[in-house]
Amino acid sequence: MSLFKNKTTIALILIMCAIAFTGLLISYIYYKNLNESIDPRIVEARSLYEKYNDYTQSNDFDAIFLLMDSVEEIYKSVDHYKDSYETGVLYNNRAASFLTMAIYSNDLDSISQDSLFSLAEISANKSANIYLDWLDKFQNLNEKEIRNLISFEFYSGLEQYDSNKKTKFLKSRLKEIQDSQTETKRRLSVTYTNLGIIYRHKLQYELAANSYKEALDLWDKNLTAENNLNVLLGRPIKKRSVIQKMFPEERK
Repeated sequence: MSLFKNKTTIALILIMCAIAFTGLLISYIYYKNLNESIDPRIVEARSLYEKYNDYTQSNDFDAIFLLMDSVEEIYKSVDHYKDSYETGVLYNNRAASFLTMAIYSNDLDSISQDSLFSLAEISANKSANIYLDWLDKFQNLNEKEIRNLISFEFYSGLEQYDSNKKTKFLKSRLKEIQDSQTETKRRLSVTYTNLGIIYRHKLQYELAANSYKEALDLWDKNLTAENNLNVLLGRPIKKRSVIQKMFPEERK
């Protein structure tokens, strides 16, 4: 009986190991294919951008601005990405960094603070314009229409790759654009929220209120915009629910 139990236990362990190995193999194949499908021209930009959160957590603003300049230079070097939503993200992140410096730096005089708010406003407006132009171009297109619109431009500069690889790169990009048809509205909502904060600190309250309202029109669950508007109008602050705290919807 003991021998039977031991054999059963060994068999179960082997089965569990086989299942675990299969899961790891599937994950490896999936992420390998995913990484190989990324446009090789912007792989370095994405790799650099992975450092962004570390720099923001340590408030290393010199590194943040240098990072964003380097990433933007890569995107700007490829025609397809020059005015893409990715560049809108970069400008909004610049705006957020200037805004953070203006609000939380303790050793700023009023002239330096005003200068930072102005730089934040310029970057946020640039971000908003990029997002709006991108949405105007892509928002209502289906996959086939997007493919017809971008394929010629996208393939320019990929001549050294075979047709299978180029098709894989394009398919991955189509998926990114389709995902961004929804996500870029949220990104634009965050940009308008930043503009609202900038205008509030510049005592331009009507512009601030309008920016918060535009943010909420784009994304009605933008609690940051809603509460900033509530403060501006003297209304109670709305707290996050337990579900919202566990599964926040804000994205980059």
